[in-house]
Amino acid sequence: MGSIDVEAGQAVGDVDTVNGRIRIAAGASLGDAATVNGSIEAGDGARLASVETVNGRITLGHDVHSGSLETVNGRIRTGERARIGGDVESVNGSVFIDRGSRVDGDIETVNGSIGLVGTEVTGDIETVNADLTVGAGSHVRGRVHYEKPQSTFPLGTRRTPRVIIGPGAVVDGPLVFEHEVELFVHDTARTGAVTGATAQAYSGEGAPARD
Repeated sequence: MGSIDVEAGQAVGDVDTVNGRIRIAAGASLGDAATVNGSIEAGDGARLASVETVNGRITLGHDVHSGSLETVNGRIRTGERARIGGDVESVNGSVFIDRGSRVDGDIETVNGSIGLVGTEVTGDIETVNADLTVGAGSHVRGRVHYEKPQSTFPLGTRRTPRVIIGPGAVVDGPLVFEHEVELFVHDTARTGAVTGATAQAYSGEGAPARD
């Protein structure tokens, strides 16, 4: 089965395909959306039970309500005021959750960056090698955990992840790092206990520049 389009105003059940994209128009609603080799896109105000792809990106517009979001080789990006009622997971792809959104679950990646802007996460943030920005006004109610990589990299080939806790951001739980990271915490941010890294304080609106 190829690409699937759900038109504006339609309300349908589960949709799935193997080699094709799924596109949900603004205001449409459906059950689970699943594909293997294709992207999934939802317009403003769409409603979805869950979203899953293997080799493709997930892109949601503003004011989208969805269950869990999952991809392996692709990025995940939401618009403003998203309501995600489950986990957000990617292996080799970035995750970006825009302003005014809420994730009722965990955010997990292995190699993809994670960025939050004015977003609440009720669960944990779990990753291995991602750059992480808990941006201005964001609130993570769980912990931040960087797992030790399972594979062995040749000396000098592994980059050091960069972790930024931005202005007014809050992480209620501990920050646990099982390998080296660069950790920057804004003067106005608040976090739980830090293990495995030394926090560097910064001030101002912008993130610290890379060396």
